[in-house]
Amino acid sequence: MNVTRNDNKVALITGGATGIGACCSRAMAQRGYNIVINYFDYPEQAEKVVSECENLGVRAIAVYGDVSADQECRNVVARAVETFGGIDALICCAATTQFTQLTDLENQNSEDFLRIYGVNVIGIYQMARASAPYLKKSNNGAIVNFSSIASQNGSGSSLGYIASKGAVNSLSFALAKMLAPNVRVNCVLPGFVNTNWFLDYVGQERLDQIKGEFAQNSALQDICEPEEIAQAVVFLAIDATKTTGQLLLSDAGSTLGPSIEYSPTN
Repeated sequence: MNVTRNDNKVALITGGATGIGACCSRAMAQRGYNIVINYFDYPEQAEKVVSECENLGVRAIAVYGDVSADQECRNVVARAVETFGGIDALICCAATTQFTQLTDLENQNSEDFLRIYGVNVIGIYQMARASAPYLKKSNNGAIVNFSSIASQNGSGSSLGYIASKGAVNSLSFALAKMLAPNVRVNCVLPGFVNTNWFLDYVGQERLDQIKGEFAQNSALQDICEPEEIAQAVVFLAIDATKTTGQLLLSDAGSTLGPSIEYSPTN
């Protein structure tokens, strides 16, 4: 597919070293964006993704920073601007959770909620605030936040995670209004994605079962690959030039449910 390259533009991806974030880094590099990979863990993986992006013909750097700490957010943005002169797209993939049984209301406390909110919600706010002056100078400034279908169906790894993703939706709406007309702000809501996010908690056998259950109960009879989520991000960050304040479900139709043909009730 022939696409317009954006050789002078810059994308900053939080959590850009692993999983969906790494796929977003590579996908934006494929569109000609220079890449700033923000990471908190896995420095070796961050450098690997830097090399992969550079092999696509762009410049890339990895910058450590905890998005829950405001000064570290400002430091990441400052490093991006110092290196590349600006920021055109901010993609907020960094997230954390706590795996719990949702039927037990005693298994999370206020500190757990605050830790999850610090990364998943406050981190987005702080990165957006630090990046906003530079995004406003771009001729296609965009923020793409990561929420989850957990914010829609009330099911997920923990109550704190579910609540945080609902807050991300509302924050995205508010930022879209506050940063208009210079910056577009949208949000991707993935369903179950074929990554190892749950692996350590449930083990490989149960993970395979979960994948099968999600596929069976989705309209497209499948689950999403992280590369497919990254393509939704690229669309919102680059191509959807008149789209802002939107929540884009990317879940293989799991929210919709199974097709009539495959419905278990038939």
